[in-house]
Amino acid sequence: MSHVEGKVVVVTGAAGGFGLLTAGMLSERGATVVGFDVHQGEGCRIVDVTDRSAVQAAVDAVVAEHGRLDVLVNNAGIMPLAFLADHERAAEAWDRCIDVNLKGVLHGIYAAYDHMVRQGGGHIVNIASIYGNYGVAGAAVYGATKAAVITLSNALRVEAQGKIKVTVVRPTGVPGTGLAAGILDMGAVLPLAGHNAERMVSRFGGMEPELQDPEDVRYWAISPEELAAQIVYAVDQPAGVAISDITVRATGEDYVF
Repeated sequence: MSHVEGKVVVVTGAAGGFGLLTAGMLSERGATVVGFDVHQGEGCRIVDVTDRSAVQAAVDAVVAEHGRLDVLVNNAGIMPLAFLADHERAAEAWDRCIDVNLKGVLHGIYAAYDHMVRQGGGHIVNIASIYGNYGVAGAAVYGATKAAVITLSNALRVEAQGKIKVTVVRPTGVPGTGLAAGILDMGAVLPLAGHNAERMVSRFGGMEPELQDPEDVRYWAISPEELAAQIVYAVDQPAGVAISDITVRATGEDYVF
């Protein structure tokens, strides 16, 4: 039985990465999915999540067309990792990181909240990160945006109990999503691995077969498809059941936070 079938879903950042995959998987389960993205993509509407009025207008249009909005997946995000010493060259990218990762989530909540309360229910899914768990060198601003999303999600869950379900998703490193393209200093990736940093670097050059096998406990990095499947699992629950916080990791990964 699918609890997704017939629902109207908006996914931000749906032109690529696990936003695109999540949208596709939800559609396959019978949902009507509308993607928002600043880039052109199949089934996507051009919406800049940093523009509050544009997000509101886009969500209002979805409700006008389909009569309701059941699920909002706030997925859009960028990851300009760099050390604070790099502030002169990184400041502009960090400003946009705050605008997309934090304000973009807020804008989605603003746009969806009243519709969901008025219709008697809804579900907001906010994509955070394990970087939001602790302060990590090389990820001060990115991690701060994701920590803010976690705090925001928890507060929203408490305020909206009995009205809107809230899920916060904390992915680990997920190769193949395109997020790495925004990294300003590749060395800023290493602190998250702590004492495993040297081993992680060696694995960038090639991995043993067992590290690439999701059936093996030594599996090293989850795929975008695996993360999207867990997001869909959190969405595909009855109205009265909320998976409020989910961390998705590869069992054998080198990240220590």
